[in-house]
Amino acid sequence: MPYAPLLTEPEIAEGLRALPDWRREGEELVRTVQCETFRDSIALVNRVADAAEEANHHPDILINWRRVTFRLTTKASKGLSAKDLAMAATIDRLAGGLE
Repeated sequence: MPYAPLLTEPEIAEGLRALPDWRREGEELVRTVQCETFRDSIALVNRVADAAEEANHHPDILINWRRVTFRLTTKASKGLSAKDLAMAATIDRLAGGLE
């Protein structure tokens, strides 16, 4: 049994409608946040890291100066699950008015 059940295509499409800053790339959800400063980028990553630890669901994170890219997938299930949509919503909340 997978770690988390995979979402169907209609469930993914519905979830993305509620997450307009995210896009799908294969079996990943992707969002890039533009921050004011490098320190703001690091602060955002730290907030997301705390939330990811609490949820036990960790995004891949790329920091490129003031740009932070988050990639979500449920690796243990080999696809997208409700955990990815929930973490995407958490990242949106934490990114707040940074863009």
